[in-house]
Amino acid sequence: MATPDFIVELRKKIGHDPLWLPGVTAIVVRDIPADAPAWATASVLLVQRADNEQWTPVTGIVDPDEQPHDAAVREVWEETRVAARAEALLGVGAVGPVTYPNGDVVSYVDTAVRLSVSGGEEEAKPVIGDDESINVGWFEVAQLPPMQPRFRLLCADAVAQLRHPAGFRPRMGYHKRSRP
Repeated sequence: MATPDFIVELRKKIGHDPLWLPGVTAIVVRDIPADAPAWATASVLLVQRADNEQWTPVTGIVDPDEQPHDAAVREVWEETRVAARAEALLGVGAVGPVTYPNGDVVSYVDTAVRLSVSGGEEEAKPVIGDDESINVGWFEVAQLPPMQPRFRLLCADAVAQLRHPAGFRPRMGYHKRSRP
């Protein structure tokens, strides 16, 4: 799904002016199977974006009146056809501003969530679910394709939270800004 209808309507009123939107980053994690080799690591579900060909976790915009964790589950299904369930909050931070090719300027208040596959192995087989992606697949955390540092950090956080939930603290912001 491309730009949600509520944003299209809003853009008719404000043009390309900066806009704050609620976003989600969905990190779907599969832990190491019991019969895996000793060198195996947990894997994460990634999509290769159609607009810039970058690999990322599933991301999206929270619809009006939708909870961020529900948006994460919905976005994973829409983009990969993997049924997932939200398990834990990884963090909240500002992302942007981003200027899109059409001139729209957007910043996001992003909620990052760790998810797990809600079914068995058959339900974990991803397929391209919409026109936002050109590829989709599982990647071991130790062998991620090139991606933005923020996404690498969140993938590592998701595995850390899975393994040590009691000691994990969600991130408050994704980067430090220098103050004058």
